[in-house]
Amino acid sequence: MAATHVSFLSVSRSLCEITRRIIHALEDRFGRDINVKTDVRIDFPGFENGFCPDVMKLRDDAERDPERGWRHEDVEFVAEVISRGTGMNDYGPKKAAYADAGVPVYLIAGQGRCHLFTDPKDGEYRTDSRFDFGERMDLTHTLLDLTLDTATFPRD
Repeated sequence: MAATHVSFLSVSRSLCEITRRIIHALEDRFGRDINVKTDVRIDFPGFENGFCPDVMKLRDDAERDPERGWRHEDVEFVAEVISRGTGMNDYGPKKAAYADAGVPVYLIAGQGRCHLFTDPKDGEYRTDSRFDFGERMDLTHTLLDLTLDTATFPRD
């Protein structure tokens, strides 16, 4: 009988904790039945732009297409939790794809800071803000209408 090889992706504890805290903040604001997904593939506009965002909030009325899956038009918020090895992808092709798709709010968190992108137009985000872990992020000017406290975000 042939041996089976199983490999697992190593994900740091801090990345998992930051993801959980973002989801908890969304649930605190919108309730436990919020339409939020983690690591679910969605096809964004452009060539080879099928991504699995760490956290993705969909419109309340979004419905999964049995053939295509979730639609990028229904995405209201994406958060990517980065490490040194993933940052270039999150700040590069993912940011461009999310802006091109019109994702209203894109958050990159990790390595002691958060970077918030809003107001997508013509394939670019026109507004970006930076916050250090420990600060309260005011997102009340976005469709999320919440404040995200990063004081408990772990730092690796």
